[in-house]
Amino acid sequence: MTLFALLFSILFGIGSLAIGCHLAGFAQFARWIIFFGALWLIAVWQRWRWFAYIGIAFNFLTAALGLWLLNFPPGWMFAGAIGGLLAFDLTYFWDQIRFVNSDEERRGLERGHLLRITFLTILGMTLASLAMLIKLQFTLEWAVLWIVIVALGLIQFIDWFRKRS
Repeated sequence: MTLFALLFSILFGIGSLAIGCHLAGFAQFARWIIFFGALWLIAVWQRWRWFAYIGIAFNFLTAALGLWLLNFPPGWMFAGAIGGLLAFDLTYFWDQIRFVNSDEERRGLERGHLLRITFLTILGMTLASLAMLIKLQFTLEWAVLWIVIVALGLIQFIDWFRKRS
């Protein structure tokens, strides 16, 4: 479950940055972002945990560059930063739960951790959406991304409540 969330957060962060750059007219830069995302996925496959530091720095710097210097759509840049932060967090959480002996305890830790970061992701996406509404840049693509995030969040909440009862 954690590995799926880790891979999804990398794709979510890198994809959001690439879409934001592409929408702003920087298609070549978007291709380089996608290339970096492929490297990050390879790093996860090879278990290079140190690459998560490079990944979060890349996501944050790209988002900051896009927001403050190049006036990219704020929602996509916030989403890219959120995805990088989640991927960084999940990389080290995935490494920590390897040492838990009981499968049931590991699943409980995973559920609790994923529930917390799902809530934080939805909160961050709400703030990014408000920024997009204020700048009148709310798009159909952003609405589709919101639907996917909310659906995944609801699945997490339903699963968590179902396991508690």
